[in-house]
Amino acid sequence: MAATNDLKPVLMFDSGIGGLTVLREARVLMPERGFIYVADDAGFPYGGWKEAALTERILTLFEKLIADYSPEICVIACNTAFTLAGAALREKFPAMTFVGTVPAIKPAAERTRSGLVSVLATPGTVKRAYTRDLIQSFATQCHVRLVGSENLARMAEAYIRGETVVDDAVLAEIAPCFVEKDGTKTDIVVLACTHYPFMANIFRRLAPWPVDWLDPAEAIARQARRKVPLIEGAVHPDDYDFAVFTSGNPDFATSRLMQGFGLRTA
Repeated sequence: MAATNDLKPVLMFDSGIGGLTVLREARVLMPERGFIYVADDAGFPYGGWKEAALTERILTLFEKLIADYSPEICVIACNTAFTLAGAALREKFPAMTFVGTVPAIKPAAERTRSGLVSVLATPGTVKRAYTRDLIQSFATQCHVRLVGSENLARMAEAYIRGETVVDDAVLAEIAPCFVEKDGTKTDIVVLACTHYPFMANIFRRLAPWPVDWLDPAEAIARQARRKVPLIEGAVHPDDYDFAVFTSGNPDFATSRLMQGFGLRTA
C-alpha cells in the first residue's frame, strides 16, 4: 500500500469559486487524491485585466503555489486564465503538468444540428486569439457568436453564495446567445466560464427556446484523471482538501460553501 504522503495533491485554480464545478467532477474520478483549491479572489474578476498584468500575476502566483504545495498536477479551471497564460505557465514550469480549460467549441461544432453555436464567456475569453483560433480550427462550418458577459461571473459568485439574482438581469446577459437565421435557431450554448454551470437551471428557465448548455467540467476532469497516476491501494491523504483564497479573508458564506464541497479554508 502506498504511504499517504506519497500521494501528491491535485491543485485546482480559478479566479473565484467557479472552478468548484470542475472540482466536483474531479473528485468522482480521483477519489484517492487530495485537492487544494486556490481561488484568486483578490484578483477577481479576470475579465477586465490588461493581458500583460494578468499573465504576470498568474505566473507569480504559481511560482509560490508550486513551491508551497508541490502538486502532482495543476488544473487551471478558468477559461480566461488558461487561454491567456497557459503557454507561459508550461514554458516557465516545464516539470509541472497543467490541464487547462478552453471553450468547448470543438464538441459544440460536432453536436450542433442547426449550425448556430454561441459561446458565453467573459470579455477576456471572447477577445482572446486562442478562442478565435479554436473557431478557425474546428468550427468554420458553423456560425459562432461570441458573447462576452461583463456581469455573469459576479452574478454567479453571488448566486453560489446563496444571494438572490434578478431574472431580468440574467436574461440581459444571455439574450445575445440566441440567434435566428434562415429559419434555424441556436441549438448549443458553450458555457465558457466555469462559474456559469452553477446558474444553468436559471438559464434554462429564462431561455427563449431550449438549447444544449455545454458544460466542460466533466471533460476537464477526465483529462486530469488521464494525467494523474492511479496508485492501486493508495489511501486518501487527510492533510489536503482545503481551499486557499489569495485575499486571505473569505467571508462566512464562502467558508460555509467550501465546507459543503468538503474543503476547509486554510
